[in-house]
Amino acid sequence: MRGGDYRSEGLFSYVSCEARVPANHPLRAIRAIVDEALEVMSADFDAMYSRIGRPSIAPEKLLRALLLQAFYTIRSERQLMEQMDYNLLFRWFVGLAMDAPIWDVTVFTKNRERLLAGDIAARFLSAIVGQSRVQALLSDDHFSVDGTLIEAWASMKSFKPKDGEASGGDDDDSASGTGQSGQAKAKGRNAERDFHGEKRTNATHASTTDPDARLFKKARGQAARLCHMAHVLMENRHGLVVDATLTHATGTAEREAALTMLSRMKGRHRITLAADKAYDTAGFVAALRDIGVTPHVAQNNANRRSAIDRRTTRHPGYAVSMRIRKRIEEVFGWAKTSGNLRKTRHRGQDRVGWNFTLTAAAYNLVRLPKLMARA
Repeated sequence: MRGGDYRSEGLFSYVSCEARVPANHPLRAIRAIVDEALEVMSADFDAMYSRIGRPSIAPEKLLRALLLQAFYTIRSERQLMEQMDYNLLFRWFVGLAMDAPIWDVTVFTKNRERLLAGDIAARFLSAIVGQSRVQALLSDDHFSVDGTLIEAWASMKSFKPKDGEASGGDDDDSASGTGQSGQAKAKGRNAERDFHGEKRTNATHASTTDPDARLFKKARGQAARLCHMAHVLMENRHGLVVDATLTHATGTAEREAALTMLSRMKGRHRITLAADKAYDTAGFVAALRDIGVTPHVAQNNANRRSAIDRRTTRHPGYAVSMRIRKRIEEVFGWAKTSGNLRKTRHRGQDRVGWNFTLTAAAYNLVRLPKLMARA
C-alpha cells in the first residue's frame, strides 16, 4: 500500500540533540578533547569577566562555535549563526538546547576584544597539546618550522603613500588617462587606479584598510601582495602543531618567529629543528646552536656557501628531517582551504593572528581522534 505524501506535526518533541547525534560521529571524540581543554582554561575565563552584571554567553560556547566555522568551512559568522539555528549537530556541539534562541551575530564582534586580550587562542592550543593523551603522541626531540603568507583583507588600491600625497601616476582622474574614475564613483565602485611608473615600498606606502599588512612576495616571479606572515612549529612524529604565531611579512620574519617559538618551549632539552632553504643563514644557524638546537636546515648552495656542513648532513637523522619537514605544508593547506585563511576576514595583526592560532588548534582537533584510536 502506498503511503500518503503528507507531513504530520507533533505538538511536543521529546528527542534531544544528544539523541540525534550518532554515537560514532567524529565530533563526539573532538568534543571530549575540547571540553577537557576548556575545563583547564576555566580560571582564565573567570579573570576575563566581571563578577557583577548580567551573565554573558559562555566563552566556551563561543569557542566551540568558532571551531565549527573552521571544521565546516563556513565563510562568515552570519552564516554560522544561520547554520546553528537549524543544524542540530551544531547545536549539540556548541551546547545549545533544541529550543534555545540563537545569538545575534554581533556577539562575536563584542566578545572578540575580550578573547584577544586574554590570549585565549594560544592558551587553547596549549591546553590541547598539554593533555596527557596528546603528549603521548608528540615527539620530544624533533620539530619543524615554516611560514606562509596569508592575504590581507585589503585592496592594492588602499596601498597609498604614508604622507598622504600622491606619487607618480596616482591622480584620481588622470592616472589611467581614460576618465573612468568619475564614472566608477558614480556607479558606486572603487575608483580606477593606474600604478604604472609608481614605485611603492613598505617604507613609503601603507594600506589605509589594514596598516599591519605588508607588500611582500616569497619567491621571484610571483606577484607582490598585501599580506601577513603566519608561522607554525610542528613536531615530527605525527605532524601536530605545538605552537603558532603571526608577524609582519618581512624577509627575516620566518627566522625571528622560529626563535621566538623555540624560546616559549618549556623544559626543553637538546632538539633538532628542520626548516627549508630560507632558514639557511649563518646568523640563524649560529643562534640555534647557541640555544642547544641542532639545525636540520635544507642547504642553500645556489648563490652562496651553505651554513650547514658535513657535521650535520652526515647523520641519518638529517635526511629523515628533510623528508618529514614537508608535512608542515599540510597544516598550511588545511588552514587555507578548510580553515578559510587563504584570505583573512579580519584586519589587524592581532585579530588575524588570533584567528590563525585558533585554526591551527582546529587542525590538531581534526587529526587527534584518529591518532588516538590508532595508538
